Amino acid sequence: MLNMNFSQTVFMDTDKIDWIASPMSGVYRKPLAREEAERGHATSLVSYEAGSVFRPHPHPLGEEILVLNGIFSDEKGDFKAGSYFRNPPGTSHAPHSLDGCFLLVKLHQFQVADLNQVYVETPSIWSSRQSEIVSLYQFGTERVWLIRIQNGENILRQLDLSASVELFIISGQAQYGGTLMTTGGWLREPDFTVDRLNVASDCLIWLKAGHF
Repeated sequence: MLNMNFSQTVFMDTDKIDWIASPMSGVYRKPLAREEAERGHATSLVSYEAGSVFRPHPHPLGEEILVLNGIFSDEKGDFKAGSYFRNPPGTSHAPHSLDGCFLLVKLHQFQVADLNQVYVETPSIWSSRQSEIVSLYQFGTERVWLIRIQNGENILRQLDLSASVELFIISGQAQYGGTLMTTGGWLREPDFTVDRLNVASDCLIWLKAGHF
């Protein structure tokens, strides 16, 4: 098991984590939280080399993906950088990438009643030069956003973040308490306090609240 105690604060600088080969050639992972080797709850960064293919597989408790770079494909289509999608429990797919891609992937973490198939494109915030919040999804207490913060603007006060929070620094840097988080930083905080997060310059963040 890896980082499965959800009452503890966890921060990982993913640039310092080695890539681990998956069961499929050309597909590599950096595990951030994992229940078992190839099943159960998992949060990972995933890299597909150009031309790599993953065998068809189901997701009994759902799959959530943010495409960070490149183009990720399956039988539903091609998903460019900035694409966010959720495949609900009981679905399956056969993913591949023609030119390679880089993903943030969360497996087997859906609420039991959450059966929504979701696909959201976010091209504007990906290249935006102003502070902005884009809502990606909400179900019950679970909420997911992309947030761009410019010039230290404290726009997070617009959100109700008095709950467990998980965030990933897509680009830029931020500081939470005494922890400096640069591009690729992953934080899971069971008792998030918005006043402890400081962003001095441009930063793009994926943030999820109320889900663990």
